[in-house]
Amino acid sequence: MFRLPAAWAKSTVRSFSSFGKVDERIVSLISGIVGPGNITTSESARNLHGTDESFHPTRAPDAVVTPLTTPHVSEIMKICHSHRIPVIPFGTGTGFEGGVGAVYGGLCIAMHKMTEIVEVNQSDFDATVRGGVTRHQLNDWIRADGLHFPIDPGAGASVCGMCSTSASGTNAVRYGTMRENVLNMEVVLADGTVVHTAGEGRRPKKTSCGYNLTNLFVGSEGTLGVITQATVRLHGIPEATAAAISSFDTVQNAVDTVVQILQCGLPMARIEYLNVDMIRACNQFSNLDLKEAPTLFLEFIGSPSGVEEQAMLAEELCVGNGGENFSWATEHSERERLWKARHNCWYAIKATYPGKHAYSTDVVVPVSHLPETVLYCHSLAEEMEVPCPIVGHVGDGNFHCFLLSDQNNDAEMARIKDFSRRLALTAQSYGGSCTGEHGIGLGKRELLIKEVGAGAYDTMKVVKKSLDPLLIMNPGKVIDLDHLL
Repeated sequence: MFRLPAAWAKSTVRSFSSFGKVDERIVSLISGIVGPGNITTSESARNLHGTDESFHPTRAPDAVVTPLTTPHVSEIMKICHSHRIPVIPFGTGTGFEGGVGAVYGGLCIAMHKMTEIVEVNQSDFDATVRGGVTRHQLNDWIRADGLHFPIDPGAGASVCGMCSTSASGTNAVRYGTMRENVLNMEVVLADGTVVHTAGEGRRPKKTSCGYNLTNLFVGSEGTLGVITQATVRLHGIPEATAAAISSFDTVQNAVDTVVQILQCGLPMARIEYLNVDMIRACNQFSNLDLKEAPTLFLEFIGSPSGVEEQAMLAEELCVGNGGENFSWATEHSERERLWKARHNCWYAIKATYPGKHAYSTDVVVPVSHLPETVLYCHSLAEEMEVPCPIVGHVGDGNFHCFLLSDQNNDAEMARIKDFSRRLALTAQSYGGSCTGEHGIGLGKRELLIKEVGAGAYDTMKVVKKSLDPLLIMNPGKVIDLDHLL
């Protein structure tokens, strides 16, 4: 394991130009493993798999392979390791930080044909899925059993892709993020070795057995290995659910209400904040007629009587802070309509500003600093004359500002990047993070260093070089390759 080719014995990396290419010989070798219909070098397929939802330009790989099994991935990795070919894992391409771009060329391993739901343990509230299963597919499968997988980043992400970025979403205030909901993972390392982070077949709800390898790979963004299988926690579908909305005259009043709701200990399922620009876009895109004002979307779960009590107390707090038009609904269709509009925020913004490209910031702060951070975001947008639709999972201090720009306008792009950096630095100054759920990818590598400090960053480099000594796993992401030489 991890024996370097003789040429690399004294130095892990001589130069980036020494990365291998996926030529006809490599394509032939991989075709012998997966079949000729499961690897392609077509321009359209390569461009598709070199693009995500971020502002980063398309960086197409040399080829795209769609394995069917973990042994396929293992054999592919052995070939890539032997020829020092960069490997970029691909889930559904819904990331926001350029994580799937093939910066140094190489092979994209697309997981969308590995769609088996391996096992659902109803009594133990867990499920094991292959690398291409999406959260929607898993929830459709388990709904009849009264179960759901509540982590919902909004997009149709794959479960293993969500593991890779440590995704979360609107339910994080109640159920946590992927870090709290992954029990075990099957990972193929850079040299083709297959590991199970908690032991093969293990799915305990807690353990103090050795190093926490599971959470080492959660959030690793494909830089340490290819996640081919995940075992995740499931949760019971609540007996009753109610959704509520309330609008406010000021941003301060809306965010103050969030803090007070949390201080009262209400067991909220979701607390989402949308500013005026975001509400306007949602009204147009989702055919709503909400007041164009700072607005909270709330969700309560529990018994019918418990839900009613929660909604009544939340209404008191909203009204006490000047909240208006408080209304709540328990009917499934109405709740789905509201939350679908919330989940479609990204597409609403893109439709509202045709010809503009949207970039999503992703800061998170301790809830006590949430009001001043959101207000700073608004003031920064006014100062820099940047359109500033905001949506956030404010129950855990995480919010997103969708920045609009013309990618062909260098001045606009520079302004957008400066805005994002200044907001991230402000969040860090309050003891928060530059990314709550999107990851580091290409755009936040320097912010990572500032956030974790030199000692932790150097430790990350040691981990990276230990597990991936040839640096072929999604090179250039999270840790700059220059820092690994």
